Amino acid sequence: MIARRWHNTAIFAAAATVTSVFFIDFCAAVFHCGCVSLWRGADAHCNIHAAGTHHCPWCAGGMAASLIPWALIVAVQAAIGFWPRAVHPGVRLASALCAFPLAGGIVAMLYGLATGYWQ
Repeated sequence: MIARRWHNTAIFAAAATVTSVFFIDFCAAVFHCGCVSLWRGADAHCNIHAAGTHHCPWCAGGMAASLIPWALIVAVQAAIGFWPRAVHPGVRLASALCAFPLAGGIVAMLYGLATGYWQ
C-alpha cells in the first residue's frame, strides 16, 4: 500500500513538474503571444508589454492570474496520478503527461474565447 502511494505521488510530481517547466511554452504555442521558455526570458516579450494589441489572457493578470489555468491542468494530472484503480503506473504517468496539452488546450480555448483574444 505504501509503495502504491509512493507511485501515485511520483507520477503526479513528474507530470506537474513537466507542466510547470513548459507551461509558458504552451502559452506561447496557443496564444502566439511572444512568451518564450523560462530560460530564455519567459514573458519578457509577451504581448502584454505592447500597447494596442490583444493581451495574452494567461499573462495579462500577472503570475497570480496564470496560476489558475496552471492549477486546472495540474488538478487533472493529480486526478490521473492518484486514480484509485490498479492501473499500471506507466499508463497513469503517460496519461498524466498527455493531460497537459489536452486539458491545457481546453482551458486555453475557454480563456481565449471568454476574453475575445482571437477576434
